[in-house]
Amino acid sequence: MADVEAGGPSRPRYNKRPPSYIQMAPKRAIQSFENLVALANYEERLSEARKMVWRDRGEPVAEVDDLWECLEHAGRGGMRAGALAFNIRAGVNLFLLAFRLRRLSRKLWLSYVRTAIFGPDTLRFTAMFGSFVFLYKFILNALPILRPSPTHSRRLSFRESALEEEDDLEASGTSTPITPGSATPLAMTPRRPMLSERRPRLSLSASAQQVLIRKQTRRWHAIAAGSIAGAVAVMFEKRANRVAVAQQMFVRGLQGSYNAFTSKRGIRVPHGDVIVFSLCCGQILYGFLLRPDTLPHSYNKWIEAASMTPPGAIRMNRDLVRDGKFNIADLEGILRRDDVTPHNRTVLLDLYKSATSSSPSYGPHFGPCEAVHPMIDSCMWLPLPRFMDVFKWMLPIYGALHFIPMLLFKRAAFMKDPKHMLLRAGWGTTRSSAFLGTFVLIYQAFFCFKHWMYSSLSSRPSSPIPQWLLNMLISKPSFWLGGLLAGLSLFVEEKRRRGELAMYVLPKGLQSAWVMARGKGLVFKTGKFGEPLLTALGMGMVMSIYQNDPQYLSGLVRRILYQFIGPN
Repeated sequence: MADVEAGGPSRPRYNKRPPSYIQMAPKRAIQSFENLVALANYEERLSEARKMVWRDRGEPVAEVDDLWECLEHAGRGGMRAGALAFNIRAGVNLFLLAFRLRRLSRKLWLSYVRTAIFGPDTLRFTAMFGSFVFLYKFILNALPILRPSPTHSRRLSFRESALEEEDDLEASGTSTPITPGSATPLAMTPRRPMLSERRPRLSLSASAQQVLIRKQTRRWHAIAAGSIAGAVAVMFEKRANRVAVAQQMFVRGLQGSYNAFTSKRGIRVPHGDVIVFSLCCGQILYGFLLRPDTLPHSYNKWIEAASMTPPGAIRMNRDLVRDGKFNIADLEGILRRDDVTPHNRTVLLDLYKSATSSSPSYGPHFGPCEAVHPMIDSCMWLPLPRFMDVFKWMLPIYGALHFIPMLLFKRAAFMKDPKHMLLRAGWGTTRSSAFLGTFVLIYQAFFCFKHWMYSSLSSRPSSPIPQWLLNMLISKPSFWLGGLLAGLSLFVEEKRRRGELAMYVLPKGLQSAWVMARGKGLVFKTGKFGEPLLTALGMGMVMSIYQNDPQYLSGLVRRILYQFIGPN
């Protein structure tokens, strides 16, 4: 008590409350701030480097005011496009070379790798893309300066959701393109929105990510820029590659022009992709069987392998239809095969004796079925084995086309649900292989059926059918009709792939028809300027649509052009 009284009443001692802020020494604070600045600079440099490889959606339109700025803008775009094209072509070459290195000597590995990266094909590809982008950007942005329009050009913006919706429609099988009205362009005169219409405000960079922006120009500016740039750029490629590039650009231009024309006028052609595919297949198979000179040699070889028909039988049919006789060496080659059945061998030997006699007789003016399918006696039993042969032959090829892109570009979806993705890729592989098997089955059945009909009706002493009508069964147009019917096999394929397959065969069909028409004097000869002219025409159409109505181009073409060219 004395102590308490002496010292007064004791007060409870409380622990000191810790501060609510972080205490650090000044040096550590400065060091942390410098680290944040360095991290921000690193992220900015990383973002700039990434833009050299991949262009973000919503990149703003580059505003240029004089020709020097046009030249600078075009130079940067051309160098970026050239670097991107170089990396793509070199990467593809290295990927393909990786499968061949095991069969090559180790001493030659470095030489092959160097050629794959810096070879002439890579440099030509780089020069083609770089020169095209440079010339296109310069001409497109210079024309408004040299010939100013009385009205200001507007920037045409499409909401990314609209274009993504179109891609989803393509993936789900709907081929109807989105109209400009549904694309919801940005309003030119802002109005005060109602409370229910208000949306969160975003920063400029975040808002730019919501739209794909194109600089809408006068249409002839884009046509002129695309035509000139395309004609010059394609000359950097080899002559053999120029034809393929010109054909693809032309059909892509036709595709976009057709979509724009029909959509703006409310025209819809049901199953237009199947119709185009069937018409092209009619021309291609006619050229393959009767005029192989109208198609590329490699394409003829591929069709020959897919048909599972002896090459000698194809040549016999062509010679009999065109000249009424065949080369004996082709028949001898078929007789030397090990899989010829006894019945077919007997028939072919009789044909050989009659063709080599003193007064040769070559039989009807079409290839005999015993030569077309020497391993099977009856035409009735041919379709199923032929279908299975083609199906098994194409299964690994289509398997790679379905599985590899899934693993490369849809890795997140694959890791999330691998079973579903594998089943989807497997089903796609099955449908694609069945499509080509059905194609060969239809044409083979048509080939045998029309010749069986001709032989059966012609052998009757008194046939009610006129001879001229019977001759139609073995006439040249009948082979074109078979290709038309075989094209209906496209219905087996997935709907979203039908348009791409139609665009694949369209250049070949047009090439075959053009060569035939040129041989008959119906069209003019283009000489060495044919590829630049066709490329100029195609790129003029493509770039006019890309710059003003990009929604009418296919999603693949639109995305590729945006990565290489950008808004302007």
